Amino acid sequence: MSARKSAPPPGPLTLAVDVGGSGIKCLVLDPAAKPITERQRLETPRPALPAAVLAVIRTLAAAQGKFDRVSVGFPGVVKHGVVHTAPNLHAEWQGYPLAKSLEKSLHKPVRVANDSGVQGYGVIERRGVEMVITLGTGFGSALFVDGRRVPNLELAHHVLRKGKTYEEELGVEALEALGKKKWNARLSEALEALSRTFNYDRLYIGGGNAEKVTLELPANVRLVSNIAGLLGGVAIWDE
Repeated sequence: MSARKSAPPPGPLTLAVDVGGSGIKCLVLDPAAKPITERQRLETPRPALPAAVLAVIRTLAAAQGKFDRVSVGFPGVVKHGVVHTAPNLHAEWQGYPLAKSLEKSLHKPVRVANDSGVQGYGVIERRGVEMVITLGTGFGSALFVDGRRVPNLELAHHVLRKGKTYEEELGVEALEALGKKKWNARLSEALEALSRTFNYDRLYIGGGNAEKVTLELPANVRLVSNIAGLLGGVAIWDE
């Protein structure tokens, strides 16, 4: 006799959306943050205007089946559902009410947070000082203290070395210009600077270009799967 498949825990189903500079991903999570649908991905439109990005999210959502609420990880500073910065998408995002716009489109409650923060919720241990950085089109960051996210931390445009910012030194353009070896050397400098500045207990490295990391990492630093950018979608409802 085959084993019966256990039913998911009771509670709302969450459509988790991860908006990136090159791709937009989504899947549905059960209340325990376990995927119950297959991850889908579509290219981020260019230019990445709000209307074009929302159209992609609607297309992805329509293919995911039933869900009760929506969580969005967004590459920029978001306050109360309103986008304040989106440097790797388009200037028209500034001041855009993303949560309200998606609620109108999808007819579900929506919460939006910085994408690195959402990814962090998918991997952190929720004790001590934990930091997440994401290496993708740009550079993302999030800081957690005993499992609580420090809001609106944005290191991407802070100077790392010789007048250049973390994003200028570690974004995808830097990777392509420098090559993997030099880019990893810059990452090593960044990790030393972050360790001295934040004295974190653990640091997690995610994002699409985390797979390009070749450094021997300290014991309290580890690479994490890019799918964590979706798995943290349940936790932002508990903030």
